[in-house]
Amino acid sequence: MTAAGGRAAAPARPRFGVVVQYALLAGPLLSMVDSSIVNVAVEPIARQLHTPLTTVQWAVSGYLLAMGTGLAATSYLARRAGTLTLCRASLIAFTLASAACAAAPGVDMLVAARVVQGLAGAPLVPLAMSMMLGSGDTTRSISPLAGILLFLGPALGPSVGGALIAVAGWRTIFLINVPIGAVAAVSATRIPAALAPGRDEAARFDLPGLLLLAVGLTLLLLGASQGGLRGWSAPASWLPLAAGAALLAGYAGWGAHRDHPALDLSLLRNRGCALALLLCAAASVVTYSTVFLLPVFVQSVQGHSAPATGLAMLPAGVITGVSTVLGQRLLGRVSVRATVLAGFTVLAVASLGLLAIGAHTPLAVTAVILAARAASIGLVITPLLTVLLRWLAPGQLADANTLFSIWQRIAGSFGVGVIAALFAAQARQRGPVAGLHVTGMAIAAVAAIAAIAAVALPPIRNTAFADR
Repeated sequence: MTAAGGRAAAPARPRFGVVVQYALLAGPLLSMVDSSIVNVAVEPIARQLHTPLTTVQWAVSGYLLAMGTGLAATSYLARRAGTLTLCRASLIAFTLASAACAAAPGVDMLVAARVVQGLAGAPLVPLAMSMMLGSGDTTRSISPLAGILLFLGPALGPSVGGALIAVAGWRTIFLINVPIGAVAAVSATRIPAALAPGRDEAARFDLPGLLLLAVGLTLLLLGASQGGLRGWSAPASWLPLAAGAALLAGYAGWGAHRDHPALDLSLLRNRGCALALLLCAAASVVTYSTVFLLPVFVQSVQGHSAPATGLAMLPAGVITGVSTVLGQRLLGRVSVRATVLAGFTVLAVASLGLLAIGAHTPLAVTAVILAARAASIGLVITPLLTVLLRWLAPGQLADANTLFSIWQRIAGSFGVGVIAALFAAQARQRGPVAGLHVTGMAIAAVAAIAAIAAVALPPIRNTAFADR
């Protein structure tokens, strides 16, 4: 069989075993959950440590900003140390930092440990993607479990955190990471070396580029987080955004003239790759804004508990994993363009289901609406990753997956911030239910615009999935 464009389809690697899947997925899941789990613990931490809320808030912001710096360094570190070595080191460091968070006697130690958590957790998602997905010459499949964990992870934070705090106190939200991370670190010794590129002795340290990228990304993420909290017109929001954007633009100019930039942006010259990243951003906005907004609405307006809310979110995660596999299967029969177009169309229609949610809507109905939206996510993300990775050489894999993670993180942060601000403004003027309905129409509009843009995707297929 030959793929579109005349290339022979490369044989798929063997499916990952349970131990390897656990090693690849546990770390990314923990890093994503921990980006939001502390949000529900700020008040209990402040009360127990006798510290102002504004000080404890740095346990949230410090993690986010450190993750920006860690993402900026991921590509270089993966080339210099090797993907597997960096993955194992990150797992160990994240686990130790989690233990330090749980044992922190005061807020200063807690914030410092959270910064280490963010630095160590940043590489885990792009590294796992590199080993699970491969490049255009090596097709690997995403298991249903991977789809469930990687897409439900951010939504689990507040629900799981609320349940743990209610049962055993705030320290357990960090302590639970220790056994999970320790087992993952041991399991990582079973990851075959063939799954990941080794060290690149020619990799050079681009200090100016790394500083531009790290500081720019950190400021951009800080501005996005402050925009959702303080409003986009506040100096604390737009000043970091403007400075971060200027630094990232400076990095783009710097990196274009370097043989070994901190992060290779040359893949953006490919129209298909650039469009795939833009559509991934739209999917992140539509997905993450909803999984953060609805738990808040369900708990604060409808009065449901955190465990009940988490249970309502679970079917959507399971269906996301199933749809991820369906997206892979479809790529062997229809084009990426058709699959992504269908996925965004279903997502736009299903997002209008948010208009049916009111103050007294049964939780089961909300779960069904979330599940309907989740069914389309795999039809979007998996094909877009195929476009992004299709033309890459193995040496570009770390850069591509790091860029994808950075882009998704920025888009998700902006999406959550903008949607939260829209909901808050409408809720003040018209009430929370009307605010949710206006927000739902905005989310559906983003998905509809993305569906129109998907028409410009290349009409490629990946026949390596056809016989699965």
